[in-house]
Amino acid sequence: MSTTAPNASSAPRGHDPLATLGSLPGVPDAVDSVRKAVDAVYGHRVMRRRSNEVTSEAALRAARGSAALSGADWALEEVRRRSDFGTAADALTVGAALRLTAEAGQLLSIWRQSPVRVLARLHLVAAGGARAGAGDGGVAGETVGRPRQAGEPVVETPGPDSPKPLIEAPLPAADEVAGRLDGLSELVIAGSSAPALVTAAVVHGELLALRPFGSYNGLVARAAERIVLIGSGLDPKSICPSEVGHAELGRAAYVAAFDGYLSGSPDGMAAWIAHCGRAVELGVRESTAVCEALQRGAA
Repeated sequence: MSTTAPNASSAPRGHDPLATLGSLPGVPDAVDSVRKAVDAVYGHRVMRRRSNEVTSEAALRAARGSAALSGADWALEEVRRRSDFGTAADALTVGAALRLTAEAGQLLSIWRQSPVRVLARLHLVAAGGARAGAGDGGVAGETVGRPRQAGEPVVETPGPDSPKPLIEAPLPAADEVAGRLDGLSELVIAGSSAPALVTAAVVHGELLALRPFGSYNGLVARAAERIVLIGSGLDPKSICPSEVGHAELGRAAYVAAFDGYLSGSPDGMAAWIAHCGRAVELGVRESTAVCEALQRGAA
């Protein structure tokens, strides 16, 4: 892994690089703010009997938000009603995002043992609706579910009408990707005393930086962030969709905050973690509104 994230392989035995990030200026405040927001929505009276409904609605809204960041900004009701996701790039993206939010909660135990295996599964799920073959811009079958190899292209969304990629930073070489994925996996498996927000932000940021697959890297990175937030116990019922917040904050703010991660500087890393924290808080606000609607009988 590079300086854009803590390097597990070079850290002294017993050193916890993620915990170091948790002490950066501003990060403890962001962590505390997120925890208070999450505790508040979990304490809502609707959660006592109707938490499954809130979880389902949060997943739908998370998928819509993640797809919007990848260039498919559909209205929520359009996402809700559609069952055919065709071959157009925006439809493929929405379909992939929906499949990922449904899959994420099923991979928690595997994530703790083999994050790379989970990431491969996430890419396989995301690409499941894409047509194979390079002629139409689809995802070739042999490239699905594994990190890209030297010379293989990367597009966020397959299809002839694929939008301009949101993240345009230089692509690391395939051998660097493999090494940094191993380092990220070591960090996750080793565990950390760092707050869940810090770990989730680093996983999200590192995957955006690496873009390890031939397609759908943004969707996979945000799904991995979701897995960390759920599996850490911060959001065990998956009702705090950070994807909603990332979309609400906007693509420009997302890219600007990610540039901070790429810089590897303390200020840049802290800004990225705080941005991810704000996204979780906005996701909490969304689910709080869902709880209020259910309480009024309006949903």
